[in-house]
Amino acid sequence: MTGEGTGAELDARPFLVTRDLEEARHFITDVYIPHNLQTRDGRALDFKLRYLASERLTVGHLVYGADAELLVPPMLDCYHMNLTLSGQTMVSQNGRWAATRAKQSGVFFRPDDPFTVRWSPEAVQYAVKLPRRPLEAHLSKLVNRPVERPIAFDLGFDLASPTGQSLLAAVDYLRCELSRPGGISEMPLARDQLESLVLTQLLLTVPNAFTELLTAPCRPAQRGKVQRAIEMIEANPRAELSLGDLAAAAGVTARQLQRGFKETVGVSPMAYLRAVRLDRVHAELQEGTGVVSVTDVAMRWGFFHLSRFAQQYRQRFGQLPSETVRQVPRG
Repeated sequence: MTGEGTGAELDARPFLVTRDLEEARHFITDVYIPHNLQTRDGRALDFKLRYLASERLTVGHLVYGADAELLVPPMLDCYHMNLTLSGQTMVSQNGRWAATRAKQSGVFFRPDDPFTVRWSPEAVQYAVKLPRRPLEAHLSKLVNRPVERPIAFDLGFDLASPTGQSLLAAVDYLRCELSRPGGISEMPLARDQLESLVLTQLLLTVPNAFTELLTAPCRPAQRGKVQRAIEMIEANPRAELSLGDLAAAAGVTARQLQRGFKETVGVSPMAYLRAVRLDRVHAELQEGTGVVSVTDVAMRWGFFHLSRFAQQYRQRFGQLPSETVRQVPRG
């Protein structure tokens, strides 16, 4: 059955609730993949699922409320990640085993092998489905080489590390924004940026076959490569540009481009993009006639969190956007 909740935690739609094993299996099949579900303690389920889906991932906040075990066939066209928030789980895939504990560890399942997940009754997790093509394309942009086969990830990973905590925060933030009325679910540019953040963070957090390439010291991009990225930004700063997009256009890895920007420009590529967008907002507010909506201008240039935008604007121009508008002469 479908239920409704109150408070920010339950604002995501739909909110699926049941105590029936078969109905819970049906819900998970619809959102994730067909599977077998059983309980080992004879208790009725206290199943709750709140999920949000976008083009590059599905984020679910999932509870079974019983000693539940899922037997999942190969997902084939998707990866899957569980981030344990409460309780614990035991998982296995292709002869590998891992355990998770609340906010201490997570697991990442490859698409080409079946896997098993056993939940403790108190376990709560973010269950994240990641279609193969978008994740592999994102990685390809970051490392500047084709990714032509499934990425080999470790099964278990540390969620208590600084990178693990950043991943958990990024998923939580994306989920909150997707569920917020009028939030980024209605703003493709902002949603794409946040999705890219989550994908990059998981590639840096979960050990995989490309970890060394993503993290090892590297030579900075040459000035000509940096200039190519700068020209791309200046030509269309309103475009949906991620670090991976800029690196791919420059023909270097993401880390090479970051180092090249630091040495050549003094800031990261994304900081440079933000500065260019702030300059365009500033110019538009100065040139505005009549009643100028700071919110409309900011959002048109990719700034969707207005308090953060106002802070960044003041740091760059020494005044708030509203003060710039008040200084515009009225005809």
